[in-house]
Amino acid sequence: MPYQEFALTPVGHVSSILTDRASAPKQGTEGAPEAWLVFEPAVFPALDGLRPGDRIFVLTWLHLSPRDVLSVHPRDDPSTPMRGVFATRSPDRPNPIGLHPVEILEVTGRRVRVRDLEALDGTPILDVKPILPCEPGT
Repeated sequence: MPYQEFALTPVGHVSSILTDRASAPKQGTEGAPEAWLVFEPAVFPALDGLRPGDRIFVLTWLHLSPRDVLSVHPRDDPSTPMRGVFATRSPDRPNPIGLHPVEILEVTGRRVRVRDLEALDGTPILDVKPILPCEPGT
């Protein structure tokens, strides 16, 4: 099946004290500060049901990442062998979609405060999905 062109419209953006890749942790659990997810007015009804304590996936567009990188040293460590980006969590990839498991701390209007988000200030948010508990046998 041939690829079809499509467009994504951000539903919001990240508001964080992280402003450059060099100062951001590689993963959110490695010291990321609390951050806010700021949603567009048009999607406000989609926030209904989000509560403090919920775990969610935030999907972002890593807008500052190069899209022509196909191989990297994992964790930017030159002592590790190069690997294809699909085998790493590198933000540099053909479609720089970020996947961030976070915990909701507060929901205030169109803003959701979260912990463990390593995305930079201004990063576009593509979507949010709940993290569902694993069921036995799945």
